[in-house]
Amino acid sequence: MNPAADRPLDRRDLRTLGLAALGGALEFYDFVIFVFFAVIIGKLFFPPDTPEWLRQLQTYGLFAAGYLARPIGGIVMAHYGDRIGRKKMFTLSVFLMSLPTLALGLLPTYASVGYAAPLLLLVMRLLQGAAIGGEIPGAWVFVSEHVPERRVGFACSALTAGLTAGILLGSLVASAINLSFTQAEILDHVWRLPFLLGGVFGLIAVWLRRWLHETPIFEAMRLQKQLSQELPLKAVLRDHWRAVVGSMLLTWTLTAAIVVVILMTPTLIQKMFAVPAPQALFANSVATLCLTIGCLIYGLAADRFGGPRVLLIGCFALLGSTWALYSGLAHGTLPLLPAYAVAGFCVAIVGVIPSLIVRAFPAAVRFSGLSFSYNMAYAIFGGLTPLLVSLALKLSPQFAPAWYVGALCLLCSGFVAIRYFLLPPRVAPAGLTA
Repeated sequence: MNPAADRPLDRRDLRTLGLAALGGALEFYDFVIFVFFAVIIGKLFFPPDTPEWLRQLQTYGLFAAGYLARPIGGIVMAHYGDRIGRKKMFTLSVFLMSLPTLALGLLPTYASVGYAAPLLLLVMRLLQGAAIGGEIPGAWVFVSEHVPERRVGFACSALTAGLTAGILLGSLVASAINLSFTQAEILDHVWRLPFLLGGVFGLIAVWLRRWLHETPIFEAMRLQKQLSQELPLKAVLRDHWRAVVGSMLLTWTLTAAIVVVILMTPTLIQKMFAVPAPQALFANSVATLCLTIGCLIYGLAADRFGGPRVLLIGCFALLGSTWALYSGLAHGTLPLLPAYAVAGFCVAIVGVIPSLIVRAFPAAVRFSGLSFSYNMAYAIFGGLTPLLVSLALKLSPQFAPAWYVGALCLLCSGFVAIRYFLLPPRVAPAGLTA
């Protein structure tokens, strides 16, 4: 067991959480800034005579490509994270993210190079996906192994808050650009600025992580020669496949909340309800701020009342708030800003999910188990979500996003009720032994 499992958080813990969260925010900005300029990118990187629905589908397809590449980067980095150290991979991932983000800001458009433009864009998104595939699981493992066991819920939620702050940063940058420049100027050259800025952010994150230390649990395993002697992923699939399945289901719910409610909604409501872009992006910024704050609150609640119980209640809150947001816009019964703010706060339940997944795997294969489960689920479900929602809009033009999120909330709550409250508890459920 972690020898300091019952101690309170100290200054070094808070410093580690702060640096990890800040670095994660800067890197996640790099990955998500694409979606805030999806309309612009669609116009610049595809033929001008492309039908609007097809252009949107193609653009979200490129966005999805980043998710499809995540398992590759995640599996490779997790393998070495379980074998040579968490910190090295934690630093490498952010460096690998900054390079393609800088390149995105320099790419030629369709008007310059024709079909080579979307192909180059696809390559950059694949490289970004590989980098983020190692970053997020590595971050959760890193912080969970630094703090006392009874504070794992808050640690994972704090790191998730940092990642969502990266979304907020992207939303603020997109809002500032839309308010400061005309659409003609943005189409001409200004769209490049957020990507160039993201590359700089990535390099800053690399520098910040120089001050972090290897996790005590990994150091203890290395000293006691308890590191996995076989391929970590092989051990995960052979001995912990049930944890993999459960973790993928939890991640599917996380993808529905983040991708639909936070990343897609600003663009969707512009098209579905004729909400002006500056208003949609400002409301998204408020919702994401509420999400960031909510992650910390949900994390504290998970440590106090138990993660499964908090997640079960949170799923129903997310279902209701998402439906209220889209129903209010469709019927004009709720103003956008407060409805979106409440929905954003309810999305913060995703901050509880990582602590449950971290506890599902033993330390020797934790990075590989979490990374495989999370990234495979994100590749399958997160990558397909924009496409599925776009197609579903033809069947339910005003409520497809709410139906999708609601269905996942019900599925997740059913799994949590069965797994954590109806089935007998497993031995050593925390899974934090070295």
